[in-house]
Amino acid sequence: MAIDLQQDYFSLFGMPRRFRIDESALEAAWHGLQGEVHPDRFAHLPDVEKRRSMQWATRVNEGFRVLRKPLSRAQYLLELAGVDAAIDTNTAMSPEFLMEQMEWREAVEEARAAGEVDELEQLHLRLRQHSREVHAGLADALDDAGDYPAAAETVRRLMFIEKLQHEIDDALEALEN
Repeated sequence: MAIDLQQDYFSLFGMPRRFRIDESALEAAWHGLQGEVHPDRFAHLPDVEKRRSMQWATRVNEGFRVLRKPLSRAQYLLELAGVDAAIDTNTAMSPEFLMEQMEWREAVEEARAAGEVDELEQLHLRLRQHSREVHAGLADALDDAGDYPAAAETVRRLMFIEKLQHEIDDALEALEN
């Protein structure tokens, strides 16, 4: 078994290069590849073969890690398309989005400060629904329209949303302990 370490992750797993993927097919492909390249299968071979199997296994695991999460999959698709999402340098967002984020954060802080677990859970549910809607827009931008600048902006938006979801989770955990 030889894996081309230069092929993209979608090709590695036999998946179409799209945002919308069959996640169960991805997992099945990952399990299949893991069975073929797992270092234990090469333990009796010379060191060079052991190192090669470790490289293959690392590549397979990294590919699975990137493709199984929608946000990292979107970032990877942008990278493959030659689009720099400028995640670290471009934090400019629309005033409407920033206002929305401030409102979300204020609501989370108020619920946390008041110890309102039910309110935090409701905020979490509403944010999860909002996240689904934004993901759907991202899928449309990447798969249907090929609008990479819009997709890059949506990726940056989703990073804010994901961070807020973690803040709600942390607040819930703090209140429940």
